[in-house]
Amino acid sequence: MKTALITGGSGAIGSALVAEFSSDHRVIFTFLKNRNKAEEIALKYGAEAVCCDITSENDIKKLCALTNKCDLLINNAGISNVGLFTDMSYGDVSSVVNTDLLGTMLITKAFLPLMISCKSGCIINISSIWGVHGASCEAAYSAAKAGVIGFTKALAKEVGRSGVRANCIAPGLIESEMNAHLSADELEEFVNGTSLSRIGKPSDVAQAARYLSQADFVTGQVLGVDGGF
Repeated sequence: MKTALITGGSGAIGSALVAEFSSDHRVIFTFLKNRNKAEEIALKYGAEAVCCDITSENDIKKLCALTNKCDLLINNAGISNVGLFTDMSYGDVSSVVNTDLLGTMLITKAFLPLMISCKSGCIINISSIWGVHGASCEAAYSAAKAGVIGFTKALAKEVGRSGVRANCIAPGLIESEMNAHLSADELEEFVNGTSLSRIGKPSDVAQAARYLSQADFVTGQVLGVDGGF
């Protein structure tokens, strides 16, 4: 059985990813704060939940010790900070960038050697529509997610000859805790600007990840899952 590692598996998109791949993979997923939710997801899908700060070298080393193979890596863990950039503290900015970009890079660096040694592997990084277009009042988040896209494209060129693929998913507005701050009017405005006239579901992202996991001739790409925004 193939092994999949999913970061941020206790959130809305993360749990949908765990559900998608647990049927045919050994799934290990990380969480940081919501232990009860993580344990519920692990029990429901027969997955393994691991508390891990993806910006901590020690935590990543402990995570690596749990498996000697990684066929599929999905870097999904991320945070946002909504507000004017001029109002963000140094800590606010560094926290978003360290988690969303640096964390993705560090986890990938840790598990990439396993893939290269097998001359096979699939990396899927979850970026955002704002990493493509940018969003007012989400400057740090947009910058970090744009960095994820740049990292993915560069990595795909670097590891392709080793049989490893790297792609990116850029979700639009998805039903999740991260978007709970949006008002009804803001949600309606977003829906009106989306061709399919609805908000995305976590399962929409999981289905896109399934496609990329099986698309053997696709690498270095950014797949928008945004309903035609």
